[in-house]
Amino acid sequence: MSATEPGLGDAAQPGSGEVTATVIVNAPAPRVFAALMSWEKQSEWIPFTKVRVVRGDGGEGSLVEAITAIGPAALRDELEVVKVNPPFEVRVVHCGKVLRGPGSMRCTAMSGDRTQVVLHEWFHLPAGAFGKVTWPVLWPGSKLGFTGALRKFGRLVEQGRLP
Repeated sequence: MSATEPGLGDAAQPGSGEVTATVIVNAPAPRVFAALMSWEKQSEWIPFTKVRVVRGDGGEGSLVEAITAIGPAALRDELEVVKVNPPFEVRVVHCGKVLRGPGSMRCTAMSGDRTQVVLHEWFHLPAGAFGKVTWPVLWPGSKLGFTGALRKFGRLVEQGRLP
């Protein structure tokens, strides 16, 4: 990611909170990539989250909003789609007030019409030094959450329920 993404400033720079999750999906890469790019359908595999495109067509330059709500608590994530390279990769920059930093979703074709999906996020940690100290405690939950969501994504694609 580069700091030259128009209007994104420091959000385009990797933060110190880094999470990677991977899943193998028994489907060809173009189909898996299409499912990833179906932004609103992400609501079906990301727990407690409603996703919608608020500007654009979902491609480069679009603004996507994801609201995660558990009871009365809600977290709004805004992400700008900065690069789409079908059927291989989509890059985003989380540019909201709380969640900030670049991320990518990559599809790598494998033998037997299988696809490896890698989700990688570099978040700016809120609360300064406190955020950096608490990250080692929060990271395992983030990793489990992302991995669980990707596994559900894979099952839905394999069942033909996505895209």
